[in-house]
Amino acid sequence: MLNIVIFGAPGSGKGTQSEKIVEKYQLNHISTGDVLRAEIKNGTELGKTAKSYIDQGQLIPDELMVNILASVFDSFEDSKGVIFDGFPRTIPQAEALKRMLQERNQGVSVMLDLEVPEDELMDRLIKRGQISGRADDNEETIKKRLAVYHEQTAPLKDFYKKEGIYRHINGLGELERIFADICAAIEE
Repeated sequence: MLNIVIFGAPGSGKGTQSEKIVEKYQLNHISTGDVLRAEIKNGTELGKTAKSYIDQGQLIPDELMVNILASVFDSFEDSKGVIFDGFPRTIPQAEALKRMLQERNQGVSVMLDLEVPEDELMDRLIKRGQISGRADDNEETIKKRLAVYHEQTAPLKDFYKKEGIYRHINGLGELERIFADICAAIEE
């Protein structure tokens, strides 16, 4: 199975590129945000537990998040693989994901890191905010989100480099060229 972790700061094009990867390689897509919202909406036991943390303004514990992801992962029948979007965000989460996949005789095939210069990310997100009306796409919030992203992901890059599956992708330029680079990294 082809299991991919995709990384990129807010505005790096992760969502766009994930859709293209899912289509080309016929993978299932696991976005932690989407998964949490679905579990809560469906009133599952995991969803109820997650909601209790969210309602108190707390982060969902790694173990609970991995259990939720495992449940979704196991629900895919005849899957060719999965793209993990928004997870892991920390070293303990990366280790937990590795264990969860190993229990299923799986592993992460490649970690794609979509890198875009900070000034370009700001431009993209501010434009996105103007078009979509997203309240969190304003300069102050964007700066905070980017700072958190860089703090959290710097150690993860090293984790996946040690695993030998880290691939840097230049996320600046033509959409099709970026996707071609992604495909080359996946097929490597």
